Amino acid sequence: MTTPDPRPRVAVVGSLHFDIMVGTPVLPRLGETVIGDAWWWKPGGKGGNQAMAAARHGAATVMIGALGEDGFGERLRERLAAAGVSLAAIRTVDAGSGMSVAIQEAAGDYAAIVVSGANRRIDPDQVAASADAIRTAAILVLQDEVGEAANAAAARIARTAGVPVLLNAAPARPLGTLAGLVDLLVVNAVEAEQLGAAPVSDLASAEAAAETLRRLAPAVVVTAGAAGVAAVSATERVALPAHPVTKPETHGAGDLFVGALAVRLAEGDPLATALRYANAAAALHVGTPEAARDTLGPAAVHALLAQG
Repeated sequence: MTTPDPRPRVAVVGSLHFDIMVGTPVLPRLGETVIGDAWWWKPGGKGGNQAMAAARHGAATVMIGALGEDGFGERLRERLAAAGVSLAAIRTVDAGSGMSVAIQEAAGDYAAIVVSGANRRIDPDQVAASADAIRTAAILVLQDEVGEAANAAAARIARTAGVPVLLNAAPARPLGTLAGLVDLLVVNAVEAEQLGAAPVSDLASAEAAAETLRRLAPAVVVTAGAAGVAAVSATERVALPAHPVTKPETHGAGDLFVGALAVRLAEGDPLATALRYANAAAALHVGTPEAARDTLGPAAVHALLAQG
């Protein structure tokens, strides 16, 4: 008899990218050539990043996505599997795997260009073929790097099964057919403004933006970078300052935050408790050299929270 997996189940529908990173002293201006320091690759795509974060923070995670039959896709499958993400719902399609080029300056900020490739092939039919993975999850995680039709199909399956839907509206776009299907909306300061909130510059304005965006979802989380994170729902209002970090490297922090948040919500934590965990997990991520980030998990987060 197979022993049931006791871990919370998280389903992610989203993008998978082969990220080529370029280190540079400063970001180039338009028309400017800058001599870089180094380049390296990492698994990416908001969907893939969030799925790996969820797996590393204790969830049984299934990724619903698409990859090409190429070297990029092969390497991404290897890294997802190594992180503990189920590959059963990843389809191989006749298109190049998604990729991006991100330029990261020494101070930690970055800029990126994304080529969607195989991610454009994720459609309602693929989502329907993976419906059982969504129905049996404790939470469904979506982002806006795949088509609206695929996201809406997944959200409808989740809604029928009583599975809560977390939408990370990045890059920001109108909810469209997702309207009424999202339980928790997560955005950063820029995305909040793009969706109709006033500019976010601190925790107070982040909380105000979350309140404004509750017309889009019953609960809203607005991340405000170094200022912290705020959330508003019908029963909770939370504003948490960011943990102090020396020389932060911010690339991927938002995806780590979403993945960690999804795990805690899947465990049944109240929104405020889940936010505290995700806020600490994000701080550890941005304050740890990239080569050591794969070792960060629940033990490290609880240790940071124990420090107050």
